[in-house]
Amino acid sequence: MSFAVIQTGGKQYKVAVGDEIAVEKILGDYKIGDKITIESVVLKDDGKVTTLGAPYITGSKVGATITESGKLDKVMIVRYRQKSRYHKRNGHRQPYMSLKIDSIA
Repeated sequence: MSFAVIQTGGKQYKVAVGDEIAVEKILGDYKIGDKITIESVVLKDDGKVTTLGAPYITGSKVGATITESGKLDKVMIVRYRQKSRYHKRNGHRQPYMSLKIDSIA
């Protein structure tokens, strides 16, 4: 079974054809159903030969389709200093995209 390791959003993901992964939002004006190509392929394995990039494999691409877009659950950030009446609360919702891997080339 062939797979690849791609890098997007400062993280690396092991993907195979047909996988669905949730990644940080990719910059650009993309909508659900759009096809994108990820060119930052770190490692590629086709079952016989494993290719390792330094840092990326030139000419290698992973094709994906955007299936979902939105925001993750809220994460609460709390700062507190005891004995000084200091406390702050803040929330953050990280935007994400869900990708379905179509091809590894």
